[in-house]
Amino acid sequence: MSDLLRQANLVAGDWIGADDGGVIDVTDPASGEVIGQVPASGAAETRRAIEAAHAAFPAYAAKTVTERAALLRALAAEITEHADELARILTREQGKPLAEARAEVLSSAAYVQWFAEEARRARGEVIPSPWPNRRLMTTKHPVGVVAAITPWNFPSSMLARKLGPALAAGCPVVVKPATATPYSGIAWGVLAERAGFPPGVVNILTGSAREIGGEIMANDKVRKVTFTGSTEIGRQLLRGAADTVKKVSMELGGNAPFIVFDDADLDRAVEGAMIAKFRNAGQTCICSNRVYVQAGIYDAFVERLAERARALKVAPGLDEGAEQGPMVDAPALEKISELVQDAVDKGGRVLAGGAPHDRGGLFYAPTVIAGATPEMRVTQEEIFGPVAPVYRFETEDEVLAMANDTIYGLAAYAYTRDLGRAFRLQDGLEYGLIGINEVLIVTPEIPFGGLKQSGTGKEGGWQGLEDYLETRYSCIGGM
Repeated sequence: MSDLLRQANLVAGDWIGADDGGVIDVTDPASGEVIGQVPASGAAETRRAIEAAHAAFPAYAAKTVTERAALLRALAAEITEHADELARILTREQGKPLAEARAEVLSSAAYVQWFAEEARRARGEVIPSPWPNRRLMTTKHPVGVVAAITPWNFPSSMLARKLGPALAAGCPVVVKPATATPYSGIAWGVLAERAGFPPGVVNILTGSAREIGGEIMANDKVRKVTFTGSTEIGRQLLRGAADTVKKVSMELGGNAPFIVFDDADLDRAVEGAMIAKFRNAGQTCICSNRVYVQAGIYDAFVERLAERARALKVAPGLDEGAEQGPMVDAPALEKISELVQDAVDKGGRVLAGGAPHDRGGLFYAPTVIAGATPEMRVTQEEIFGPVAPVYRFETEDEVLAMANDTIYGLAAYAYTRDLGRAFRLQDGLEYGLIGINEVLIVTPEIPFGGLKQSGTGKEGGWQGLEDYLETRYSCIGGM
């Protein structure tokens, strides 16, 4: 067993089990095999982790920016050195193809490296004073103990976007990885120790989301909560944060439109749709949920998309050449089946897939549905699976109205050769992330985050560090 596949929790520099000895099985979604067990920790263990982080805060916050940056660079180097091992762990617990897992791990290292550099730019300012003999200044300070709750679909890179800026700002962290994919997060605890982070600065807990989350929200020593997950859970956490007025970052659900105009490069648009829809088996918050194609090229587009979808290699993520892995669990597979049946019942035409894959288990066939309509559940619900409903539209104004007709506002994509239209879409699409003729648009340098009920706060860019800092103003008189 890999030394990084630790079956324990990290609290105050010690590797521990749950107080009552309880454990949770972790399974490989491709085979159903139990690959290990992790502690079923609860409120008591969480309280100790928060106390450990709180105790570590003064000394860690007092480290110079140079010292914190050096620790983060060491962590990025550890992640990069062990990328292949981390990728195999990620694929075993989550199911995505190994090539995707490795790309995610290297992206994680890039985020940590970015925030090592951004830590040196957490500047305050001197403000011109309206009064004589007074100096007005602002300074930046770490917000305090941070609790990070990460999802199962990107268990490494989502942690990087939270742990990286928190540690750069001078904040100790308490991490709660998703129960389905805990090992990627626990492995970061091992690497953080090797990188030299002091005990108590990085704490990692697995177990009951209700108990761990309940203690995080109730404990006034936690000053910031950062969460990636569903909008439903995000709403609950926002309500819980009110009692102790915690700072929050919420990266929530999405319902991304993918718009293809008549003047688009058709081959490029189909290729983009394949990546945006079927990466990680569609289990991605920024993947295309609704595909809108202008009437003039609709038939040609859906035919090519269906042909490409049928050709995808669906296989366990560790298999050579695997392009789409399994769904994460049985409820996810059941939901996809329900959504597809609803679309068919309401007039949708299945051009590819439309059923669980012949491999059985948790595999679902890449699916393309033509003739999609607003009445279908896939129009308003986040699909989170390898299903592409394709809608027909006539005009730019029409498709903008349809694209924005959702409570979500995370990501949107459009393909067009009209430069003026590209700028109109930038203004008209109510989304935090917009890709024009591109779908791989996320990088550490940009502010990742949504509008409306897709969340609040940014991850990445210089804005990502700001969310872990507070601004203090000082007025010095008598000069």
